[in-house]
Amino acid sequence: MVPFPRSGAAPQTAFDRGEFMRILDLYGRMVAAGLWRDYAMTFDRDVASFSAFKRTAERPTARIEKRPALRSRQGMWALYGEAGQILKRGHDLSSVLSPLERKLLKIVAE
Repeated sequence: MVPFPRSGAAPQTAFDRGEFMRILDLYGRMVAAGLWRDYAMTFDRDVASFSAFKRTAERPTARIEKRPALRSRQGMWALYGEAGQILKRGHDLSSVLSPLERKLLKIVAE
């Protein structure tokens, strides 16, 4: 018997192009600021996850998850902190990424 995937297999959850470009844009700016150095992505049937690391051997500094099953409840986007706590949850990716965007703001002296 040849192991071919079944046609009725459940599809993977993934980021679409716009979502992925938004996340990678933030990742690039965080790398330029010296806050992140590496990333990892996980795609499962229920969740797509993007994890950002300051050092490769550590726990992720931030984890962005997309869970489409929660779309009608509290929102399919969630931002997790280093200790695994939920920092932000919502229906819109931009609003969920706002705590990370605030880290990039710098006070400019006149």
